[in-house]
Amino acid sequence: MTVKTKPYVIRRGKLVFDYSALYCDTPEAVLRSPLFEEILRRFVDRIARKGNSLYVFLAETLPWRGQENLASELIKLFRFLFSYTAEEVAQMNSAYRDILSRRESLNEVVEELYNYWRRYERFFYLEAPKRSRYSKSSIHHAQFIKANEGLKNLVLYVYRRISEHITGDNPRVYRQLPAGANMGMLIEQIDWNCPAPYHPLLHIPFIRLTLMEPPLILYPEMNKRKGQFEEIEALPSDLSIIDRREWFCFPAKVGELTAFIYFHQDFISLGLSLSNLFEIADYEDIEGKRPDIVLIFGLKAELPGRTIFYDDREHNMMIGIVEHHREVDYFGYFKKMTLTLHNITMIKRGRMPVHGAMVLLKLKSGERANVVIVGDSGAGKSETLEAFRILAEDHICEMRIIFDDMGSLGYDEEGRIVGYGTEIGAFVRLDDLQPGYAYEEIDRSIFMNPDKTNARLIMPVTRFHHIVRGYPVDYFLYANNYEEVDREHPAIEFFDSIDDALQVFRLGARLAKGTTDEKGLVHTYFANPFGAPQRRDAHERLAREYFQRMYEQGIRVGQIRTRLGIEGYEQMGPQSAALELFRVIKGNF
Repeated sequence: MTVKTKPYVIRRGKLVFDYSALYCDTPEAVLRSPLFEEILRRFVDRIARKGNSLYVFLAETLPWRGQENLASELIKLFRFLFSYTAEEVAQMNSAYRDILSRRESLNEVVEELYNYWRRYERFFYLEAPKRSRYSKSSIHHAQFIKANEGLKNLVLYVYRRISEHITGDNPRVYRQLPAGANMGMLIEQIDWNCPAPYHPLLHIPFIRLTLMEPPLILYPEMNKRKGQFEEIEALPSDLSIIDRREWFCFPAKVGELTAFIYFHQDFISLGLSLSNLFEIADYEDIEGKRPDIVLIFGLKAELPGRTIFYDDREHNMMIGIVEHHREVDYFGYFKKMTLTLHNITMIKRGRMPVHGAMVLLKLKSGERANVVIVGDSGAGKSETLEAFRILAEDHICEMRIIFDDMGSLGYDEEGRIVGYGTEIGAFVRLDDLQPGYAYEEIDRSIFMNPDKTNARLIMPVTRFHHIVRGYPVDYFLYANNYEEVDREHPAIEFFDSIDDALQVFRLGARLAKGTTDEKGLVHTYFANPFGAPQRRDAHERLAREYFQRMYEQGIRVGQIRTRLGIEGYEQMGPQSAALELFRVIKGNF
């Protein structure tokens, strides 16, 4: 079992702690825990640096001089106040009479300390014995959930009890806030078929279960992705510097592929957020097996580039490495690097990766269609799915998302072109959702930087068995977000020839919306910077093959003008395009 040097780490506004090492089953244990002492000392340091009036109050009313002594005595005072009322404490120890005579100010200190604790992004982990398969048993699921519930209740009880003993009054309103951890994980050591160059990863524990306390709002340092993922010719030797005590592994099912996503604890908020995007892999996908993809996120080393990848042909794995840097503290790097490695693997296996969305639509009039909408970031693929959802009550009796951002095309046993997905969740722009919808999903979504441009949320949108089943394709449309709709440029336009279609998809034009560092009208090969340009020759052969088959099988290939990049059409554009698509499906085109 991996042993951490300390049972908790506090860094960059995040708190990561070992629940077993800091286990508290009584309020007294909470008040005597090293974590409580650490938080209180940091709180005192903070208000002292700011010159806060609360620090002046504490310095004036406690007879001990110096921040260190003041913090120690405040801890003792809170231990007294948990068990006794303010009057009783003042009678027992005259040194506290001055501070207890100003109860409103002291209670304000308690409130601010409680708020200070809650401002941290708090994460706990509970390590199961190796080979225990704890996550296979429902009783251990219940114990895992109960651990955080118990911590939350203890923190609330200590906070309320001390406040009541100071004020001599009970609260009129009880707010059951997530006072324990925001997210938690059950981890376990699992032996996998690890090639020698990757042995530094061998003893990093795997995440087997996760939990989150909604509403969950996270504040990563960045709110957009920059640059491209660069391929390198040799694996860096710096893997040996990995300290396994600072790392965790999220084993993800990316479609039918297995990805071991290793992340440094400084990026734990992003790493655990993957549980809203990817299915967690089963034991059978890990134990004794070799993954298709390995991503190492947060390596403290000088690399040829900040985001690099390596095609390990000897061991048949795709390897991604992201440098430890504040500029990669954005969920898009986790998501897109993983999907880049997925796409290159798909190309090697003869599947064509698709940067887009696929949805099964069954209209109330009886028609049904499986629609693929291809487009790069901000083109309107996810927004068109959102438009389908908004219009569902009037037009749709069933809607099933197969993939929201990335998938692939393959063939079923009958030779039909079918679409496969990669993710069970969606990483969508808050501004592009219908007003109010995000709040309807607040109980299961993860919000990221909701106060900034390109604010995002991660929410589940489909089930794993849907993304790996393979659904036949009826419509294959390019999301054109930059052209106005008129008589010459209809909302839905189909291409007469394969070459016309390939030209539009190959050009990959879109009006950038600020979701990356691009601006204006830009072009991306097949609207997919994630794997297709890196394997352009192989992708070009696959694209021509699949487009040829589409035309042979009667799949309608064209473009849908979402107008998402045109000011004023952010919501009306995708909705108008969705209505026109309904008419096409009904045969009224």
